Amino acid sequence: MDMPTYIGLTEARTELATLGVELSERQIKRAADKDAHGKRKLPFFVDPITGTLKIEKGSLVAAYRKLQLDAENNLQD
Repeated sequence: MDMPTYIGLTEARTELATLGVELSERQIKRAADKDAHGKRKLPFFVDPITGTLKIEKGSLVAAYRKLQLDAENNLQD
């Protein structure tokens, strides 16, 4: 079993850039912030030690992969 790798906002933005998803600092921050219903667009959480937002690297990539698969499955013939 692989150990999880937790990354912050800057590292998440860099990881997405390697996948071809270029986001500004503001865009990644908005995806990490809670909306009016207390939900986040991406599964970021507050690190209890540092108080900063973190996300598991694999979860970040998996979220984008799932969206891609959903889009491919919804293609019109």
